[in-house]
Amino acid sequence: MKISVQKLIVIGLVILSAGLLIGWFIFSGSTSVKNLSADDHSHTEVINGETVWTCSMHPQIRQGEPGQCPICGMDLIPLEEDEGDGIDPMAISMSPTAMQLASVATAQAGSLRPVKNIQLNGKVQEDERLVYSQTSHFPGRIEKLMVNFTGEYVKKGQPIAYLYSPELVTAQEELFEAYKIREKQPNLYKAAREKLKNWKLEEAQIDAVINTGEAKDEFPINADHSGYVIAKNINLGDHVKAGQAIYEIADLSQVWVLFDIYESDLPWISRGDSVYFTVASLPGKTFEGKLDFIDPVINPQTRVAQARVVVDNIDKKLKPEMFASGLIKAELEERKDQLIIPESAVLWTGKRSVVYVKTSEGKGLHFMMREVVLGPSLENSYIVESGLVAGEEIAVSGAFSIDAAAQLSGKPSMMAPEGGAAMIGHNHGEMNQSSSQMDHSKHLLSEQLKVNKFDQTYASDPKFQGQLQAVFNAYLPVKDALIQSDAKTASQEAENLQATIDKVNMKLVKGEGHIEWMKDLEVLQESTEGIVRESDIEKARMMLSPLSDQLYHSLKKFEVKIGGYRQFCPMAKNNQGAFWLSNSEKILNPYFGDAMLTCGEITEDLN
Repeated sequence: MKISVQKLIVIGLVILSAGLLIGWFIFSGSTSVKNLSADDHSHTEVINGETVWTCSMHPQIRQGEPGQCPICGMDLIPLEEDEGDGIDPMAISMSPTAMQLASVATAQAGSLRPVKNIQLNGKVQEDERLVYSQTSHFPGRIEKLMVNFTGEYVKKGQPIAYLYSPELVTAQEELFEAYKIREKQPNLYKAAREKLKNWKLEEAQIDAVINTGEAKDEFPINADHSGYVIAKNINLGDHVKAGQAIYEIADLSQVWVLFDIYESDLPWISRGDSVYFTVASLPGKTFEGKLDFIDPVINPQTRVAQARVVVDNIDKKLKPEMFASGLIKAELEERKDQLIIPESAVLWTGKRSVVYVKTSEGKGLHFMMREVVLGPSLENSYIVESGLVAGEEIAVSGAFSIDAAAQLSGKPSMMAPEGGAAMIGHNHGEMNQSSSQMDHSKHLLSEQLKVNKFDQTYASDPKFQGQLQAVFNAYLPVKDALIQSDAKTASQEAENLQATIDKVNMKLVKGEGHIEWMKDLEVLQESTEGIVRESDIEKARMMLSPLSDQLYHSLKKFEVKIGGYRQFCPMAKNNQGAFWLSNSEKILNPYFGDAMLTCGEITEDLN
């Protein structure tokens, strides 16, 4: 019997309908609801009489049974009750539990006096006003030198050289003749004495010549000032002219400390500001002075201006060319009572800076993203020009976690100002770019730490350890110059680092440790030489990575405690990641400078 096509279609539809009906009866009582989107039952606490479970970090996850979050693996928690209407759909909701797990903390934005701690580097120098040229006051030949080397201390009036002068012998003979007729020709006698006095002979010396009645062949040159000889311009037997400088003498009872000030810090600094500074050779001692002068012209090569502090140095402990590290607690008077927020509250997107503001609408806790305009940076905070008002409560820690929740929920976030599709269900590699980069960064750091794991240590002489400490101290100015994007200064400081590395005495370490140091030395020298010869800042920064890694391993294997930190940036070296060493907890990125100054994290405390 033939069955028409129409009948076959009807039979098929009936069978399909029956199947769907049977399936509905079988599965309608199921309590498992997986991978609901943020829009499906977004405020449902109970589905078919069962508790709905969600993730405190990924609230878009909805399941009908307890378990683990398919995204982060955290234990699911019961979904809290409906928070009511009237909540901005762009707000990010977080339960107290989620805030605690994500280490989210809030604080009110307040108005404070803007104080900025400005770190300065400088050198001790002679006070130019107390540097004297010791001259010969009459022509002659050097017969004796009483001061034979630089650095020797002389007192005012002390003989420092003896000269034979034919002109002085003739002048003495003229004095003798004038003395004989002094009663008849007093003016002639007076003129003869004045001639010798003009050559800096004292009255007592002239009287002694007259009393002896014999012309002296040699006369002393007496020091006009007390101080240290910083330059010796003559040798025994030299002929000198009247007025010729034979020594440079510096009075070091008062010295200058000249600090370098970068352009970005100049608006904060004024003449009269107090400066606190230390020098490496006097640990534990802090000096204080006031800025006496600020150079009105910026050096075109170094791009810095010099500021001067005058310091009393009666005990002579401060010596020229000593390095000094200074600190100024600067205030901007025209920015009194400015709104200031912590650095940790700000998220950067390159062109924009955003914060998350806590809102009080509805029940529960909610955050709204807010774009702000920032003014100058302070030590660990920023001045806010616009975007916030005093009293508003903002997230001061855990802002990245809030932003991640916004991204996963498809709401406006740091990287997606207009929002986007929410991520739900299992993660099969379709994570948004920001989260992917975050995971990549964590994976990269983990792999880098595995590669850089260090086990073997070697015994070494304490003197050798001290020399490696000096290498670390010389490394820091190189790193600081790269932070300031100053390739020329980095090259100059790398030369100093080279000299410090060359001073390390390899004979102080024996056996296998000696062989290890020879390997380390080659890498240290090559990477440092690379920075010395590079005028391109980006190429110089590339050389910092092997230098930092090798120095870290050398310090670890020879057990040198440097009192610093190892820090890491996942975006350096074209997103390969790179480490650097610092003596401060504060993140100042040498691989990007001002472009991404605070990008990075501490990976190891080396104290």
